[in-house]
Amino acid sequence: MMRGRSDGGKKKRLLTFVCVVAIFLVFLYLYFGSKSNGESALEYGSRSLRKLGSSYLGGDEDSDLGSKQDDSSTKFGQEDGIIPKSFPVCDDQHSELIPCLDRHLIYQMRLKLDLSLMEHYERHCPLPERRFNCLIPPPPGYKIPIKWPRSRDEVWKANIPHTHLAHEKSDQNWMVEKGEKIVFPGGGTHFHYGADKYIASLANMLNFSNNNLNNEGRLRTVFDVGCGVASFGAYLLSSDIITMSLAPNDVHQNQIQFALERGIPAYLGVLGTKRLPYPSRSFELAHCSRCRIDWLQRDGILLLELDRLLRPGGYFAYSSPEAYAQDEEDLRIWREMSALVERMCWKIAVKRNQTVIWVKPLTNDCYMEREPGTQPPLCRSDDDPDAVWGVPMEACITPYSDHDHRTRGSGLAPWPARLTAPPPRLADFGYSTEMFEKDTELWRRRVENYWNLLSPKITSDTLRNVMDMKANLGSFGAALKEKDVWVMNVVPEDGPNTLKLIYDRGLIGSIHNWCEAFSIYPRTYDLLHAWTVFSDIERKGCSAEDLLIEMDRMLRPTGFIIIRDKQPVIEFVKKYLHALHWEAVATADSTSDLEQDGDDVVFIVQKKVWLTSESFRDSE
Repeated sequence: MMRGRSDGGKKKRLLTFVCVVAIFLVFLYLYFGSKSNGESALEYGSRSLRKLGSSYLGGDEDSDLGSKQDDSSTKFGQEDGIIPKSFPVCDDQHSELIPCLDRHLIYQMRLKLDLSLMEHYERHCPLPERRFNCLIPPPPGYKIPIKWPRSRDEVWKANIPHTHLAHEKSDQNWMVEKGEKIVFPGGGTHFHYGADKYIASLANMLNFSNNNLNNEGRLRTVFDVGCGVASFGAYLLSSDIITMSLAPNDVHQNQIQFALERGIPAYLGVLGTKRLPYPSRSFELAHCSRCRIDWLQRDGILLLELDRLLRPGGYFAYSSPEAYAQDEEDLRIWREMSALVERMCWKIAVKRNQTVIWVKPLTNDCYMEREPGTQPPLCRSDDDPDAVWGVPMEACITPYSDHDHRTRGSGLAPWPARLTAPPPRLADFGYSTEMFEKDTELWRRRVENYWNLLSPKITSDTLRNVMDMKANLGSFGAALKEKDVWVMNVVPEDGPNTLKLIYDRGLIGSIHNWCEAFSIYPRTYDLLHAWTVFSDIERKGCSAEDLLIEMDRMLRPTGFIIIRDKQPVIEFVKKYLHALHWEAVATADSTSDLEQDGDDVVFIVQKKVWLTSESFRDSE
């Protein structure tokens, strides 16, 4: 708690004490404010909330820190409002706030959700008047994250001060508490002795050469549902396989936060009632290892969602007691699940010990040969399997298009050739091979210029977790192939749904609406790339100030943001640098990357390390 002010010094002794404390605090400010931690200055934030943040917490509606106007939309170059000199800081209890996955919000709004369908783990975003409008503080003792690849095996305990999983899963080698660090031996509920051995066994079951699951580049994208701390995905990276590791913010809370702190691709989500934010035919392999999902519920709707996501000929690796146990309940589940997948035209590729691997058909032939009335049915002809943002799941099978049926598969080149080969689904957008190749080359030049601008501030291991907030064809991410990073490619929900092209290039990503918060923990990304994202927000009539606060939430201390947008946008962002504890790193116009007719400006900022006075005192 912060102390109240003295009442004017009625007692001399009290006045003397207050003066001494004030001098001491000034000394701390001067000392630590001038010190560098090697990358950025240490700063302190004010501990208070603006009106809307306070209201959301049930606090004082008459907070004197300046609320937003009812109209939160932004018109760049026409700002009449007062630019804040500082943003208030959220209370420490909100240091892990995920605004659209906030259970406190669900309780406060008295939402009527079906817990059996996992609706309470799905996205429920606050209305603008109920949003937190404050900066998320780091936890006491926060340290700059350990660099990749060391981070795969160890993270600072202070950054995610939750050790219950280390105790709960101690016999399964998920994670172990060791002094100031949490270490990850590579185990899991089903693979106590290491994900690497388990992965090799899956490849061996499928007769892939050299027991390498990437199958000579033909298996590149994997979906791991109920991923724990994502050790399965972590150990696939060395085989040039990238995994979308998915888990909800459930009783194993912070599992995805641990994954991301380790530098492993991951996303907060759940197989509930809505389609996952990925397009159809995105993954060569789906994986569930003791994921505790009832695949038989609601006519197999969750298994049918996996079917939508799998490519032709894709695999589902299932390691669970139902695949091997002999008690009556497990045998019942196995019989019903086997019957369901048979009606879905999946076949057992191999079954060994405690694991079964099913394979999805390459064509529509099996679907057409089923008896009339067979359940589950084929989806309606007007159903778009790539429409996912807020779209309910359906218990139906997504058949292949006539083109995919004839080609008997996805038609993708093996990795890494598929990264730069024109994706077969390019024609769905009317894009030509020439347009694709020009886009790839354009972003290669742009990324080269970005790194030239960043070079005084970064080394080869500075960046690991990267987000492209408007990925288009994925060429920004493709240009980073030789960097030791992974990229979350985000495609706007209301634009061309090019995310399937990004997956066809062997990259991963998600659909999103930047008028809302992203489904991720604070302090996740080392670099955010925002190409015309603010201009898009203006057209939608959403708040650019909210977007700035959200970007700050997602960004790690010492992380970078590259904004590529029109000059009025850049001027708008510059006005908020001090309030956000950001500092300008570089500015360049589009001629710097050889664009003759572009009018975009490149603006790079870095987030400073800052602590609240309470956090600093607690960390000491």
